[in-house]
Amino acid sequence: MALPKRRHSRSRTRKRRSHDALTAPGLNKCSECGEAKMPHRICPSCGMYKGRSVYSLDAEIE
Repeated sequence: MALPKRRHSRSRTRKRRSHDALTAPGLNKCSECGEAKMPHRICPSCGMYKGRSVYSLDAEIE
């Protein structure tokens, strides 16, 4: 297994880590209610997906 002869400098390490930052998730607007939602997922506020109702939020959960 290869071992480094010299330690990497801070600038070299930080250059490598410059691409490790987290990015915010992309959000789309729901076509029915206008709330922000993740793409390709059911809208958490109205329960619609691709123009059809997937589940109803009016039903009581017991």
